[in-house]
Amino acid sequence: MKLVAIYSQPEDPEAFDKAYFDTHLPLIEKVPGLQKTVITRFDRTFAGPELYLMAEMYFADKDALKAAMTSPEMVAAGENLDSFAQGMYSLLRAPSEEEK
Repeated sequence: MKLVAIYSQPEDPEAFDKAYFDTHLPLIEKVPGLQKTVITRFDRTFAGPELYLMAEMYFADKDALKAAMTSPEMVAAGENLDSFAQGMYSLLRAPSEEEK
């Protein structure tokens, strides 16, 4: 099971990157049940709104993701994210290839 975060283009990419990679990702890495995180940076938009970054956070299954979402570590990460990216992201749940 994946939790996917998609971020729109920030006004100040350098400030976003500093906050995201120096503070936010270390908080995400503490979330219980997180198996791995894959970051994709977009370099061109062909159609639709301009997007900047995607983070795919992998969990063993739906129950592991559910537990992670209510953990104090995820709450702290969410509060941190809203401190610099409120209104700039969407969070989605997606089954991994094995769960399809």
